[in-house]
Amino acid sequence: MPRAVLVLGHGAGGGVEAPDLRALAEALPARGVTVVLAEQPWRVAGRKLAPAPATLDAGWPAQVAAAREEGLPLYAGGRSAGARVACRTSAALGAAGVLALAFPLHPPGRPERSRAEELLGTGLPTLVVQGGADTFGTPEEFPDLPETHRLVEVPHASHPFKVPKRAAGPDPLRTVADAVAAWLPS
Repeated sequence: MPRAVLVLGHGAGGGVEAPDLRALAEALPARGVTVVLAEQPWRVAGRKLAPAPATLDAGWPAQVAAAREEGLPLYAGGRSAGARVACRTSAALGAAGVLALAFPLHPPGRPERSRAEELLGTGLPTLVVQGGADTFGTPEEFPDLPETHRLVEVPHASHPFKVPKRAAGPDPLRTVADAVAAWLPS
């Protein structure tokens, strides 16, 4: 029996076929979480480049509304650009929390162009799952997070949660799924 709904958007460089999104869609239903992978309208229209943030945000409310299930808490999130959309819009949409996978804290090599304000301003419980070697921001680069926010590092992982073969450790996608499952209500 489902206990929550998690609607996830994808990043600017890909779609819902992203390995981390697929891993969550496969792992979480057995733990009572309905996962809805929401393809952004620009991808559905066949475009290869994401539009400006305001345009991304405009398409999100309808996708969240379509994912709602009566009586279940809804969590919104996504990977990279999809995480930014969720951070900016979830409070207004009545979400119970925000999941930020591979949050792009800044453009690669441009830490002075921080997007931390989006993450810090969710106003909701927020889980950030970040690769330890993410060029868009490593966990050490994140500012102090409020008590409502939690940051989980995927050791050695890049922005798409890939880990070099030489790095020993658990499967990074399993780490992502376990962190999300532990954060969602039981």
